[in-house]
Amino acid sequence: MPAPLRPLIMLLAALAGGPAHAACDDPPARRVNWYGCAKPGAELAGAELREAVLEGVDLKGAKLAGANLEGADLGRARLGGADLSGAKLARARLVASDAAAARFDGATMAQARLERIQAAGASFTGSQLAEAQFYQAGLQDADFTGAELAGARFDQARLERAKLDGARLPRASLQRARLEGASLRGADLSGARLDGAELEGADLRETDLSNASLVGARLDGARLDGAKLGGATWPDRRRCRPDSIGECR
Repeated sequence: MPAPLRPLIMLLAALAGGPAHAACDDPPARRVNWYGCAKPGAELAGAELREAVLEGVDLKGAKLAGANLEGADLGRARLGGADLSGAKLARARLVASDAAAARFDGATMAQARLERIQAAGASFTGSQLAEAQFYQAGLQDADFTGAELAGARFDQARLERAKLDGARLPRASLQRARLEGASLRGADLSGARLDGAELEGADLRETDLSNASLVGARLDGARLDGAKLGGATWPDRRRCRPDSIGECR
């Protein structure tokens, strides 16, 4: 075999066993390969799908409540209206997926990758999302009430009118995030980074913003009644006094 042809033949051999050969009729199982398969409305509640290849799969309206999807790849998947409540999604990859109006209530999603996900109107109430990645995610009108989001990253995310009441976001990063009209009442944002965030008209009543950084953030019309601001760095770079409540003093 001529030496210049060997790399090409090796590449073609590797591609022969790649995602194009996904078996869409295979039953749900650990590491199943459903790459690009069409399964809208599928009944998969409680299914075992750990480390499954689900990239580009169509699961619109699917029933995945309680399914085990730990470490699964759902990149570019279509999950609109799907029910993933109580599902296990730790370390799962949902990059650039479409999950509009999907339900993730009570799901365990620690360290999940959700960069550029489009999940307007989705529900994440009570979900475990510590250290999850939401860079440039579209989360308008999403509901994160009572969610655990310690150390999560929402940099440049769209969170207009989102609900984060009572959510825990200590040390979270929301730099340059859009939170106009969002409700964060009673949320824990202690030590969070909100530099350059758009918070016009946001509800921050009783929110814990102690030691948070809001350099360059916009707070026009935001409600701060009862908010804890001790040690916070204000948009104009002032450091709030430890006893600051409701206003930076």
